Amino acid sequence: MLSVNINKTGNYLTLKNANRSTKLHAIWLRDNAWDEKTRSPENSQRLITLKDIPKDTYIKSATISDSRLKIYFSPENKEISYDIDWLFKNSYDDKKDLSKGWTASNIERWDNTLTRNIPTGDFNEITSNSSSLKNWLEAIECFGFAKLSNGPVKDKALFDIVKLFGYVRETNYGRHFEVRTEVNPTNLAYTGLSLQAHTDNPYRDPVPTIQILYCLESTAKGGENMVVDGFKIAQRLQAEDMEYFDILSRYCSRFEYIGTGQTALRSKRPLIELGPDGELIGIRFNNRSSAATVDVPFEKMELYYAAYQRMGELIDDKSMAVTFRLEPGESFIVDNTRVLHARKGYSGSGKRWLQGCYADKDALYSRLNVLRFQS
Repeated sequence: MLSVNINKTGNYLTLKNANRSTKLHAIWLRDNAWDEKTRSPENSQRLITLKDIPKDTYIKSATISDSRLKIYFSPENKEISYDIDWLFKNSYDDKKDLSKGWTASNIERWDNTLTRNIPTGDFNEITSNSSSLKNWLEAIECFGFAKLSNGPVKDKALFDIVKLFGYVRETNYGRHFEVRTEVNPTNLAYTGLSLQAHTDNPYRDPVPTIQILYCLESTAKGGENMVVDGFKIAQRLQAEDMEYFDILSRYCSRFEYIGTGQTALRSKRPLIELGPDGELIGIRFNNRSSAATVDVPFEKMELYYAAYQRMGELIDDKSMAVTFRLEPGESFIVDNTRVLHARKGYSGSGKRWLQGCYADKDALYSRLNVLRFQS
């Protein structure tokens, strides 16, 4: 049974159904109106500014009719109709767990037990079936990474993957980069050395939020790829020592990359990045690219390094890494703000050739949301 009650001053109302109750302010309701004079029917963007809403806005009356809530606002003398399901869905009156390090309910943190069920899509299926593409993108949203199999073994095939959801983000490395042994390499990724799990390009602001690595040749011994969930690392660190978690999320680290020619990149961000409400929104960890830490007070520096080293130990813990070998035509995609990736060393015999590129997850999530609307 639906019901609505307005408080004495009209600055908020209480909406109830059989399962729940929520309170909504008059100013919020007026700002979130969906009538054609407030929102564009074509793109849903607001047609008014905040100054167009009277500061003394209040609810004069409210009635329910056919699952719609009709509200009469004063002093505008304006009636607006609302979808009640939308109001409950967007309620802000619910108590939420906003403890430090919280994540959305659709985020699943993981360790090496995920090795038994690595999220994987089939190239032919996701390029021809929107439902398969949606499932693959949802896996990336949930786990922060996913593999892709049965792709074409051809130069720059990774661009075909990016086209499924967005655009290549070009950097000083070009539209894509080659990952194979080189003489006098400009980056350690171009050698046969093993690489510690890391996020890419922490010296950029903003960092590329999506990375794709695509295998074209794989006859060298070794070179297996590994991924580590940075959100799970943060959770473990928080459970072990809250002081460690707090200091790594409070103070900034600095990163830099000084390349040949015209490249000199620098940034500063916390290793564990939280939103203003405590949401865990990002991990930056790349010891190769770390600059001198200068933003931590003298009296906190030893504690900072103790926490930093412990975070590194957790990242190196084998129980945290999902390991797999890429064969030609296989690739994987990572959320570069969450998942760290690594590589085992490989021998000089045989060949190992991967191509990589960057993209951004705003386009990926846009594509996913469109697919959800369509399903």
